[in-house]
Amino acid sequence: MLELARYSARRRLLGMLGLAVGLSAFSAMYAAFFPSLTGNLDLAEYVGALPPVFVEAFGLRAFNTIEGFLATELYQFAWVILLGLYVAYSAASLVAGDVESGRMDVLLSLPVSRARLVGEQFLSLAPGIVLVNVVVAAATWVATRAIGHPVGAVDLAVVHALSLPYLFACAAIGLAFSVVAGRASVAQRGAAGTVFALFLLESLLTSTDYAWVGAVAPMRYFDPTAILVDGIYDVAGAAILAVGTVVLVAVSQLYFRQTDVN
Repeated sequence: MLELARYSARRRLLGMLGLAVGLSAFSAMYAAFFPSLTGNLDLAEYVGALPPVFVEAFGLRAFNTIEGFLATELYQFAWVILLGLYVAYSAASLVAGDVESGRMDVLLSLPVSRARLVGEQFLSLAPGIVLVNVVVAAATWVATRAIGHPVGAVDLAVVHALSLPYLFACAAIGLAFSVVAGRASVAQRGAAGTVFALFLLESLLTSTDYAWVGAVAPMRYFDPTAILVDGIYDVAGAAILAVGTVVLVAVSQLYFRQTDVN
């Protein structure tokens, strides 16, 4: 069982390990900068001078605490935006890349249904996504203790645990583009552009009368600042993301079953 998923996951693991190391280095760098920033700058005054829409978009609260600082610099930016874009971009090549290279013809000759093929390709992303979260969580825990400003272990574990449904939702968006587009490059641009557009939609409309439109954005249901600063865990939001992911994967499987890959 899951032979295709295991094979594809092994091919991606080295790249995801490199990504984990890179993000861990960013985390350590941000932690190392924090003591000097708080000593030389009035961060509360700095945040107060920023436009409200910018403050809302990046969750700039309690910026003078290590929790608020990392929530903004590491999690709102590197996790919600950059890692979300990366996962969607990567997922967009899962099916389209094989179709474009001709490898899909070989895969379809195996005694495996198209729905299972799409599902296992999606599952192949899971080990890498989990690996990144575990490595960066550990690096952040060590780095914040090394500078004398430790982040709560429980909140840190929860912010990474609740990021999983968000990242899988971004991956599902990429998968949907992968089964629709004929070329991997088209699917990748479409997936990354959609995730970024959803981030802008949620950021710009969140304080307006049209905030309800942002309900389609996965970013609405994962708030690192609320977790690290306020200790609020949005389990319902994670459940919504999980349901949305399942629906997108199921729709992608249904679409691919009816598609002529030639």
